[in-house]
Amino acid sequence: MRVLVPSPLFSYTHGQKEVEATGGSLMEVLAFLDTQYPGIRHRMVDEQDRIRPHIRLFINGEGTNDLERTVASKDEVIIVAALSGG
Repeated sequence: MRVLVPSPLFSYTHGQKEVEATGGSLMEVLAFLDTQYPGIRHRMVDEQDRIRPHIRLFINGEGTNDLERTVASKDEVIIVAALSGG
């Protein structure tokens, strides 16, 4: 499936803003990404397997916080990282 990566995570994907992944759930997709791009999952998910507060995940344009949510190979996952500063 197609995964769109936000610019704060480009250092993990070697500058790629779009990558391919596999998995039957959102958690499996993030685990797969971590095998391809070590450390990326930790930037999105904490030690208790919760999505970090500054990360938003969308499947086919629909926001979700459910890492167990089922995904299909034709789906598009979008990762959004909130910006902060002042």
